[in-house]
Amino acid sequence: MKSSQPQYSEILRNKKAYHDFSLEDKFDAGLVLEGWEVKAIRSHKINLVDSHIIIKKQECYLIGAHITPLSTTASYVNTDPTRTRKLLLQRREINKLIGAVKQKGYTIVPCSIYLKDNLIKCQIALAKGKKQHDKRQADKEKSWQREKQQFMKKQIKGE
Repeated sequence: MKSSQPQYSEILRNKKAYHDFSLEDKFDAGLVLEGWEVKAIRSHKINLVDSHIIIKKQECYLIGAHITPLSTTASYVNTDPTRTRKLLLQRREINKLIGAVKQKGYTIVPCSIYLKDNLIKCQIALAKGKKQHDKRQADKEKSWQREKQQFMKKQIKGE
């Protein structure tokens, strides 16, 4: 029997977005891709490090995402690894993004690329930039959590 729950598998996480920005609201968007791009993404040949999202004419576009073409891609196909790709969102989500970017000074960044029932989706988020001291504080908090987990593990083992 087929389960009714959608199957998720993360392909790529944009670690730089989580480090440089404090992420607020997250949205799931579809991507308009060509055939060779789908094959390349499924084989993890994508990079989101310097990518961002712009809104132009009431539509969202992913800019700067680099998809490396596979060596098996046909030579007659014109491959542009950093072309602008359209994001598929509902109108109310786009309106919410437009309002936040214009009025509150947010930016929109891609967080991850994942598969959802054989569809390639991009998780995007409204984000505000972190200051340098905020990044240091987040690193301290992360290392403290790690040390606490190690201490608890030692206590459980009885060392």
